[in-house]
Amino acid sequence: MAGRKRKKNRFGFLTKKFPIRMQRKLVMLFMAIILAFVALVGRITYINVTKGSSYTRIVLDQQNYSSRVIPYKRGDIVDRNGTRIATSERVYNVILDVAVLTDNEENIDPTISVLEECFGIPEQTVRETIENNPESRYSIMATGVDYETAQKFNEIDADDENYPNVAGVWLEQDYNRTYPYSTLASDVIGFTYSGNVGAIGIESAYNDVLNGTDGREYGYLDSDSSVERTVKAAKNGNTVVSTIDITLQSIVEKCIVEFNQEHASDGNPGSKNTAVIMMNPNTGEILAEASYPNFDLNNPRDLSILYTEEQWDKLSEEEQLTAMSDLWRNFCVSDAFEPGSTMKPFTVAAGLETGAITGDETYYCGGSLHVGDNDIGCHLRSGHGTQTVQDAIANSCNVALMQIAESIGVEDFTRYQHVFGFGEYTGIDLPGEAATSALLYTADTMTPVDLATNSFGQSFNVTMTQMASAFCSLINGGYYYEPHIVRQIQDEDGNVIETKDPVLLRKTISSETSDQVKEYLQAVMDYGTGQSAQVEGYDIGAKTGTAEKLPRGNGKYLLSYIGYAPQENPEVLIYVVVDEANVDAQDNSALVLDLSKKIMEEAFPYLGVTTIEESEAEAAEQAAAKEGQNFGDTEYSDYDENYEDTYDNPDGAYVDEDYDPDLDDWAAGDSVDDE
Repeated sequence: MAGRKRKKNRFGFLTKKFPIRMQRKLVMLFMAIILAFVALVGRITYINVTKGSSYTRIVLDQQNYSSRVIPYKRGDIVDRNGTRIATSERVYNVILDVAVLTDNEENIDPTISVLEECFGIPEQTVRETIENNPESRYSIMATGVDYETAQKFNEIDADDENYPNVAGVWLEQDYNRTYPYSTLASDVIGFTYSGNVGAIGIESAYNDVLNGTDGREYGYLDSDSSVERTVKAAKNGNTVVSTIDITLQSIVEKCIVEFNQEHASDGNPGSKNTAVIMMNPNTGEILAEASYPNFDLNNPRDLSILYTEEQWDKLSEEEQLTAMSDLWRNFCVSDAFEPGSTMKPFTVAAGLETGAITGDETYYCGGSLHVGDNDIGCHLRSGHGTQTVQDAIANSCNVALMQIAESIGVEDFTRYQHVFGFGEYTGIDLPGEAATSALLYTADTMTPVDLATNSFGQSFNVTMTQMASAFCSLINGGYYYEPHIVRQIQDEDGNVIETKDPVLLRKTISSETSDQVKEYLQAVMDYGTGQSAQVEGYDIGAKTGTAEKLPRGNGKYLLSYIGYAPQENPEVLIYVVVDEANVDAQDNSALVLDLSKKIMEEAFPYLGVTTIEESEAEAAEQAAAKEGQNFGDTEYSDYDENYEDTYDNPDGAYVDEDYDPDLDDWAAGDSVDDE
């Protein structure tokens, strides 16, 4: 058999070109390369596992990491009509990137010149920043720059033709808290510090509601890659709608300032404290709340209203802090005092509710009453003589009230003090409410003398908020509403998130007792101690108070007036306190009565409080409606005087005896067409 033809080797030329010895060397070289590659892969794997994070950090350090905070806008505080009384205005911070600025020497001088021209930043300040922080990427050069100034810089920054060498400067958006009405409702509104932290007032009580959440813009910026950023938008704070009426607040504060200016002397204001609360007695809403001295919310540390610059500089740091703290205190909420005779209506109400009195009693006042081992005097040392319960309230007779309290007894008297909220927190949505529980007697600790003095407002303490809230329940039928200063929470777009509805906490007295007490309070204005505060055209009930401060006999008094209008269905309550008036005779009740009258004369027409004329017209209309004869002003005269009524069928029944229906046709189903 013939041998097969051997297949031709395609790589034969290599065999001829590379002898066996050379081929072996090539194989060895190839194997060496493979081994080296395997070793390299192993080494890289080892480095990545053991030192990968370190090398990653080095790489990231060589990249430009961009991250900035996007600040939120703190929510506004507005009055009940939507007028802004605290807001946050957009401002800008000037930021210098020193590393970018110094990257090119030609940029330094032109940039410094623009910083001084636009923002008033001294050249020396910029050069010191460059020298002290040569690698800084974020140096704050100025804060609170307004929009107009910011726009001026942006125009310069965009003008590469005239300003080609401005570099390393950018503007950071921020917000500045401002108060358009300056001193108005200062201790109610409050202010902020350290950015967005509320210090006092609504700013503090609703701090979390007003604050939002910062946003952030961040990402990596590499010279060989595109810029990639992630932006998380800021969430702005919510708007707080207060119960305050700015116009009413302005009326109250104007009258307070005028009073203090009138009685100021020797560098001292007209009183130690002057304060006013106006409330809606049917909801617990506070319509106005003010105290004097007040302060500028845009500059709360300015106490020039109380101290000259020389006096202030003489105070130690601790004394200055104490002075500021005292000025910032909300007297209406945080200060307690003896209420004086404004307590008397509560004593009478407790007597009526417990059945200790009926209101028909009479008492004799000879100028004092012997209780225990003490003779406790009436404010009228000569005595009031015989007094009815109404007279006792109208003339503010201490002796009669002491006798009423004695008939009530310690147990019921102390119980009703708590029913009216004395010694309790009111729950008002403002910070710093004073605790007064320790300032009241208990049934176990109250002696006959304590009962006697408590009956007319001595030997225990209240706050203005407690007294105003309790008094509202006296005149509104016995309903105690929680006092509140905020009525609504809205988001930044004005959508309502939460409504603060009136909160009825308890029933204090019956509507019958309330009506009876109001009659006594009206007598105060008709012929009693409040006559000089009467405002023409309005039916007002009220009670006055003159409390001698401790220690007794020092000539220091706290005067008060608490009133309401109209007498039927009260629409507004006003409570005025003058603490230590800057006059020789501080017990002159005319001081508080005149101030109260001035406020009411302006406030009542603005609020549209029902006048006596309107009340009478409404009463007449209601009476006519009940009688079914409401003809208004029409005079009816179209009638016959000689007409005689002969109608003799009073029950309205009627039978036609001649009626004879054809029942056969009806039964047969025949019908007759109508003509």
